[in-house]
Amino acid sequence: QVQLVQSGGGLVHTGGSLSLSCAASGSIRRINHWRWYRQAPGKQRDLVATILSGGSTNYADSVKGRFTISRDDAMHTVDLHMNSLKPEDSAVYYCNALIQAGDITQPYDYWGQGTQVTVSS
Repeated sequence: QVQLVQSGGGLVHTGGSLSLSCAASGSIRRINHWRWYRQAPGKQRDLVATILSGGSTNYADSVKGRFTISRDDAMHTVDLHMNSLKPEDSAVYYCNALIQAGDITQPYDYWGQGTQVTVSS
């Protein structure tokens, strides 16, 4: 059984910085890609950032130049470093990973529990 556990989040002022982390545990053969999503109240869940197994990254236009996604395959973790935060960044942030677990070849999509990020104006 694979589980994703998130840490970080909190309250910051406009222009501040915050870092989120997500750790995968259990029987893991391979983590293909990591993604960060966010969901504001009454809004859809949007993709924020992706990092592939080879290290390539992609960001939503709204966070380009401000957010950085990174992964540590030895620790089975992914981080999201957020700079120059704006009130519109306020949301619940979720980590997501496509993971091959145990002796099963087919990968499965796993989700963290979410963490609140609030940016005050």
